[in-house]
Amino acid sequence: MDELDRNLLTLLGAEPRIGVLGAARRLGVARGTVQARLDRLVARGVIADWAPRLSPEALGYPVTGFLTLEIRQGSGHDAVAEHLAGIPEVLEACTITGAGDMWCRVVARSNADLQRVIDRVLADDRIVRSSTVIALATQIPHRVLPLVAADDDADGVR
Repeated sequence: MDELDRNLLTLLGAEPRIGVLGAARRLGVARGTVQARLDRLVARGVIADWAPRLSPEALGYPVTGFLTLEIRQGSGHDAVAEHLAGIPEVLEACTITGAGDMWCRVVARSNADLQRVIDRVLADDRIVRSSTVIALATQIPHRVLPLVAADDDADGVR
């Protein structure tokens, strides 16, 4: 990525609705240049999607929990992930190292509703046990854009 790519990504991160023409004007380059750069960034997977970022809180899910799951040996992570994908309150699941086998970020309408979500997660016999922590506040929301600037500071190390 060069400076124009980084500037374009930073601009889109700050103003996602700016559009190609607006970005071209702001960056002082041709519309076709911006479109070509965006197409290349999408093709390389740098831009993963164009979906709006939704707020679970605004959708009525103010409680966030993190579940560490222990999976029955030989059961397979893919089968458990398929089960978890069927639960709307599971926002993310990752296979991990350490004390557990899989980590899930879940949301719920209340602390009491979180128990319902946990029970639904544990309804799969391949999951042996779960430990849960509840997030009290989000100090740094999920972000990727700072990596764009960090790429510029990497001194050629990638």
